[in-house]
Amino acid sequence: MALPAGAQLVRTSSVRAVAEAVGQAMATQGAVCVFGDPGRGKTVAVRMALGEVPPGWKVTWVPVPVRPSVAGMRRAVFDALALPGRFPHTSALADAAVAEALGEARVLVVDEAQRLPAPCLEYLQSLWDHPGTRITLVLCGAGSERALSRLPQLASRVVAWQEVPRLDAAEVAPVVTGFHPLWRTVPSPDLTWIDQSCAHGTFRTWAALTAHLQNALLTTADASVDRGLLRRLFKRVAPPL
Repeated sequence: MALPAGAQLVRTSSVRAVAEAVGQAMATQGAVCVFGDPGRGKTVAVRMALGEVPPGWKVTWVPVPVRPSVAGMRRAVFDALALPGRFPHTSALADAAVAEALGEARVLVVDEAQRLPAPCLEYLQSLWDHPGTRITLVLCGAGSERALSRLPQLASRVVAWQEVPRLDAAEVAPVVTGFHPLWRTVPSPDLTWIDQSCAHGTFRTWAALTAHLQNALLTTADASVDRGLLRRLFKRVAPPL
């Protein structure tokens, strides 16, 4: 099975920690919150952790609507479950169809959960609390822990709070050289300088910088990986101050 884009940039320890947290939640049909600053690789870590689940379990990713509302979340869950037929014309019928589908063991993943207002989180909790459902709820996103803190009745059901941290300085070289062979040509002190000057331990920034560097080497005659080129690329992956 092919790994999702950027998967190699997420260190094994993060994936293992997320997998353990999700496993604990699955064992109790509880909830887990995966949080951390933007660009830390939370979504990729969850996808990798859920790459293989025990027999009898299914995984469903529920997208957060552009303007989250209970009606929008109800439709998002219905569509994510790929239920047959048209979306029911009443909320009661839609909830009944969703609850029936959630009667089998399932991990329900909601990415960008920090965007959900309290009523939407309460709707997810109602699905989870329904006596006929068998759900493990994974709420993922930068700030998702703060969103949950505004709904104590749901936060109290979280069995694992798992942070995905930024790369430590000592991890930068082995992780980025494993991510792309291009970085294996760059001396370790320069990798440290890149992280301190631009990436700051952020997976997403390293991935963007890799793409820009590849393009520069392919399109610019006699280009080489030096600090002059890298300084120019830093401006492309970081917003102006």
